[in-house]
Amino acid sequence: MSENPPSDTGARDSAGPSQSQSQSQTQGVPQATPSPATLPPSAPVASTANPPAGPRRLQVTHETRYDYDAPVEVAHHSAWLRPRDTEVQQVQGWALQIDPPPESPVQESRDAFGNWRHGFSHSHVHDTLTVTSRFQVLLAAPLPIDTGHSPAWEEAAQALRYRAGVTQPDAVEFVLPSHFAPHDPALAAFAQDLFRPGRPLLQAALALMGRVYQRMEYKPHSTDVATDALRALAQGKGVCQDFAHLMIGAMRSLGLAARYVSGYLLTHPPAGQPRLLGADASHAWVAVWCPLHGWVALDPTNDIAVGQDHVTLAWGRDYADVAPLRGVIRGGGTAPPAVGVTVEPV
Repeated sequence: MSENPPSDTGARDSAGPSQSQSQSQTQGVPQATPSPATLPPSAPVASTANPPAGPRRLQVTHETRYDYDAPVEVAHHSAWLRPRDTEVQQVQGWALQIDPPPESPVQESRDAFGNWRHGFSHSHVHDTLTVTSRFQVLLAAPLPIDTGHSPAWEEAAQALRYRAGVTQPDAVEFVLPSHFAPHDPALAAFAQDLFRPGRPLLQAALALMGRVYQRMEYKPHSTDVATDALRALAQGKGVCQDFAHLMIGAMRSLGLAARYVSGYLLTHPPAGQPRLLGADASHAWVAVWCPLHGWVALDPTNDIAVGQDHVTLAWGRDYADVAPLRGVIRGGGTAPPAVGVTVEPV
């Protein structure tokens, strides 16, 4: 079983009912000015307004509904739908509703990256399934970061290389290639001229974010769950998931650490501010490791630093680690689910 949002979405799940579906502690940096990009005629442009000085409270509802083509006899599901607390995000009142209810209690655990995972099963025949996640979140204003006050990117890459007898940061696992964000000369070449010798890491990362935004066309339904960073680069178009994978793959191909973050965007922005791209469903962005500042979150789909419009759900190596809902079923047919996400101020 899989979740497959029907509208503009930055994180999609596989369409086949028997396939497995696979979708930070973060600090913000001053918002970059969005660069021109080729976008659908009706696509909104990211807001450049300054974030509010104080905390922002948001309410999130994420509903996935399956109306199966054929009855489902047995089903086993895994959900990454409970958001995690971070240095700037406090989750309040999370609840998961499943209809029909599973026959046994939902199993709650943590995965290898510290994300919340919930497992549930159905052994009775059913022809619909609705999974709804609801919660509120309190988001602190991110601290500004001087992007020039970061080590040269080569120094950061060197610190992440294996050296016998030297303790490495936990971020080293996010230098390794993954299925959707591999190491590849084409990905390195995409970013190489931006990472000039001695250039501060965060300045180069912001420049790479801008390049992804400029070179990639945001086009819903132009890619699918199997699209990796290389295919997205070759096509020159995609959605939030593809923008994130391209940036992550380019940084890893240069020896730097970057991880995939799934989450949500504010659906109804304050008056006078346009909506961000990807606000209709699950969103995805990138967190870059900087030895001086930790994980710094950047949204290449909108060419902005992650701030109080973004709600963090989970993070991993790429989409496969943090899909919101995946599983295996017997029966069901091939009908895609209906997915609705609403994020609004409280």
